[in-house]
Amino acid sequence: MTTYSTYEAKAKFSEIIRLVREGKTVYITYHGETVAEIRPLSEPQGLAGRLGRLREEGVLQGRGRREGALDTVVRKPGALGRFLAERGE
Repeated sequence: MTTYSTYEAKAKFSEIIRLVREGKTVYITYHGETVAEIRPLSEPQGLAGRLGRLREEGVLQGRGRREGALDTVVRKPGALGRFLAERGE
């Protein structure tokens, strides 16, 4: 068990991060009592991992059409160009 006091943790933060990146857990104490635990994340890293976790939790949905989704209003390409041309710009 790797333990640092709050004073040591402040002075050796880079070393603590290195240990955590190596997969170790570091405990921080204040007056001899453990007050914090710094450990590696257990969930998948990166955007794909976070999106997968959010889908599993039901926070995100797939690409399917949802109820109440809006339809496209502009059906012809170049609507902005025609609008600006009508205004003389």
